[in-house]
Amino acid sequence: MLSDDIVITGNRVIARSYAKINLTLDVIGKRPNGYHDVEMIMQTVSLFDLIIVDKTYSGITISTNLKYLPTNEKNIAYKAAQIFFKKTGIQGGVRIIIHKNIPVAAGLAGGSGNGAAVLCAMNALFNAELSEHELCSIAAELGADVPYCIMGGTRLAEGIGEILTPLPSMPKTTTLIVKPPINVSTAAIYEQIDNASIEKRPDTKRIIKALETGNVTEIAQNMCNVMEAVTEKMHPVVGGIKKKLLINGAVGAVMSGSGPSVFGFFDDDKKAKLSHDSFAHQYKDVFLVKTLN
Repeated sequence: MLSDDIVITGNRVIARSYAKINLTLDVIGKRPNGYHDVEMIMQTVSLFDLIIVDKTYSGITISTNLKYLPTNEKNIAYKAAQIFFKKTGIQGGVRIIIHKNIPVAAGLAGGSGNGAAVLCAMNALFNAELSEHELCSIAAELGADVPYCIMGGTRLAEGIGEILTPLPSMPKTTTLIVKPPINVSTAAIYEQIDNASIEKRPDTKRIIKALETGNVTEIAQNMCNVMEAVTEKMHPVVGGIKKKLLINGAVGAVMSGSGPSVFGFFDDDKKAKLSHDSFAHQYKDVFLVKTLN
């Protein structure tokens, strides 16, 4: 759980806000309210943003290392602080500092992770003693991925993403994430999905079985994301990155979330490093990381 990985020093909490990847992502249907039902296996990786939360007398202020990020109620971290004070009835304020390493709008749940980290940090900072279940209930009001970001690890997500079932942990695996310099609108991809003819869907049960036996190759070779074909049609670079990862020795590769980030699993660290270096000549956002339990 995210709250196990925070440091408290006086009136300050320092938290890591981890990225996630999707081993599978299937869109099952659409609800009358416009939300989509999904079935996906999500996995935490060691790429993280650093979140610092200081206790103040009143108000919510945010600063970040990225000038283009909003620092008002449009930022999910701000919303998280707001909803924490509202739900707990605690009086006070916070100053939130966000150091971003996870690319924005990348399919890696960077924003959702920031919201989750602020909730966990404030729970510790103000001694609110909210349980994991209570934190996740609040988190669900911020976004479908936020409860997962609180819990982390290897989990099956269903419903709109808020129904979470723990799965056997993914073995620690070398992972290369590549995000091309394009922005993808999740809403636009979902709109396309409604009318797309999906040729291949994930075999979620097969991946769960592979997780049970710890077979990384079996997991890697059966990863599938129904959004990939839709995003790739709009941005062919996604398919190019996937192809190059496989040529470079990845045992499997797939797009994460609605994209545009693509990741590959490697069973050879030397090949992974060489692949990282070749992509780093081309793109700014290239990360060699490990899966986390």
